[in-house]
Amino acid sequence: MERRNFIRLSLTTAGAALSLPAISLAENRKPLPTGADIFYTKEDTGRWAGKAATHLPVIEISKTAAEATVKITTPHEMKGYEHYIVKHILLDKDHKFINEHMFDPSKDSIAISSFTLKNYSGSIYALSFCNKHDLWLAEAEI
Repeated sequence: MERRNFIRLSLTTAGAALSLPAISLAENRKPLPTGADIFYTKEDTGRWAGKAATHLPVIEISKTAAEATVKITTPHEMKGYEHYIVKHILLDKDHKFINEHMFDPSKDSIAISSFTLKNYSGSIYALSFCNKHDLWLAEAEI
C-alpha cells in the first residue's frame, strides 16, 4: 500500500513539475505589439523618421445622405518595382477589413484609391503599404 502511495505521489509531483514551465512561459508571454512594431503613424515614425510626408496615407471624405466616398492618396513616387506603394487597405472603427486596392507599379504613377461606403459612420483607418518602408496608418471620421 505504501508503495502505491509513493508511486502516486511521484507521478503527481512529476506532472506538476512539468506543468510549471508552461505556466511560467504563459505568464511571461508578451502581448501583441502595437504602434510602430506593426505600423507607423505621423506621431510614431519609428525607424523611418522623415518618411511620414511621403508614406502616410491622406484621407479625403465626400458624403451624401446614404453613402460616403473615401479617397486615399499616398504622395509617394512610384519607381517601378524598385520602390512603390503596394496597396491601400481600409479598416472600419473596429479595425475590421473593409476593402483594399492593389497597385501595379508598371502602370500606376501615383497611389490613389477610392472606396464607397453605404450607411457608415464613425472612424475609419487607412493603411498604405510601401515595399521598402513598411505599413503606415492614418485615421479619419465619417
